[in-house]
Amino acid sequence: MGDSVDAVDPYVLGLLRHAKSDYPPGVDDHQRPLSERGRRDAPAVGRLVTSRIGHLDLALVSDATRAQETWELSAVSADVHRDEPRVYEASTNALLNVVTGISAGIHTALMVGHNPGFEALAHHLAGDGSDADALARMSDKYPTCALAVLESAVPFGQWSSAPVRLRSFDIARE
Repeated sequence: MGDSVDAVDPYVLGLLRHAKSDYPPGVDDHQRPLSERGRRDAPAVGRLVTSRIGHLDLALVSDATRAQETWELSAVSADVHRDEPRVYEASTNALLNVVTGISAGIHTALMVGHNPGFEALAHHLAGDGSDADALARMSDKYPTCALAVLESAVPFGQWSSAPVRLRSFDIARE
């Protein structure tokens, strides 16, 4: 049946940038909370994740306050949820190491984190067969509440050299 991802049960990864954060004086970057708009948009993020990915086997959430609050307010659930400090301020290679470290039994995963790392990782992974419109929107801007959904026919552990395609790119806002 060829190399079509649709012909097999794909491995799906969502890269969700946290909702809009606030900038309170005297609060360091890691501890910045969501803004009022971010708290309002987070439930829409949950609906988007559910509609684009469905059931989550695994959620890896940055330990930064704004990512934690986005996850909590999204009301999305996963079989396994882990706070993942390696996602905060991570380079493309560091994020790719997190992805390739996902166990072979996991088919659907979501990472909640930050830019510029998520945008760079999504562009790095998005190969042949990617949705052209989604790629164009992602290339224009990767704002808060944006979700890139990538998929491949091979387990996450092989994503550093496997064919991966961008399936969708959307922004959740109320």
